Amino acid sequence: MASMPAFVPAADAPGRIVLEEVPEPTPAADEALVVVEAYSVNRGELFLLEAPREGWRPGQDVAGHVERTAADGSGPAQGTRVVAHVPADGWAPLVAAPTDALAMLPDAVAATDAATLGVAGLTALRLLRTAGTVAGRRLLLTGASGGLGHFVVELAAAQGALVTAVSSSPERGERLLALGAAEVVTDVESARGPFEFVFESVGGRSLETALTRLAPRGTLLWFGQASGQPASLDFFAVASAAPYATIVPFIYWRGDASDADDLATLVRLVADDRLHPEIGLQADWRATPDALVALRERRVRGNAVLTLR
Repeated sequence: MASMPAFVPAADAPGRIVLEEVPEPTPAADEALVVVEAYSVNRGELFLLEAPREGWRPGQDVAGHVERTAADGSGPAQGTRVVAHVPADGWAPLVAAPTDALAMLPDAVAATDAATLGVAGLTALRLLRTAGTVAGRRLLLTGASGGLGHFVVELAAAQGALVTAVSSSPERGERLLALGAAEVVTDVESARGPFEFVFESVGGRSLETALTRLAPRGTLLWFGQASGQPASLDFFAVASAAPYATIVPFIYWRGDASDADDLATLVRLVADDRLHPEIGLQADWRATPDALVALRERRVRGNAVLTLR
């Protein structure tokens, strides 16, 4: 069986990766074999690397071209440029991609931009879909400096929302203002509510403080815990500040949304110059271990993208 280099979890160092030879993928009938030209690294993958399951390899968001079409005839033809949101194994030159989780790329969309659209783009799109009408509403977004935050700000502002973004520093927040944020603050305590919606992904004290900024009957969508700290809530304080507030635990991959359809929507928005991926780090894929360190230390504004020649 032919082999290829790929990043795998380090056996003796939780959270780290090493480059090893692995067998080339054998696609299922409904999977295309994709040559990877670029992939992005997500914060969620940092957590998965801390305690990886047996046989798992990281990599969800890839862009490239179809090397071999799916055996069942589904999906695009050989040579077609595509973006894919795969379950795993994407930090490698080849990946098997389910045809219901990939979309075709026009020439106007670079592989590096497309590689950012998986976890970050799909989450942003589906958060706003779950929230419903945000036009004219005030929206608070915590943890806004990453690729997901930039997508949420631009998509929400385009719908007419008044977005207050929480960024760790004014410098990291400058691009958010350019994308349409009404205000950028450096901590949740400085956010001046009330807000009809809060999108919260930090956890710990951030979640409880954000809840107290909600308007009565407002909605908080929880979609992460980047701080690693669980939230502890004083429900009396929340009930006093935001009576009848709703907390919605949000998981981006659950529901009846099609990855292929939603990726196609994001690709169209990028091609039409209506959505602008923010790439804060771009490097050759062999620098992926360094990219993980930079992401872990919060030195990346936007997405980290690695490229394969």
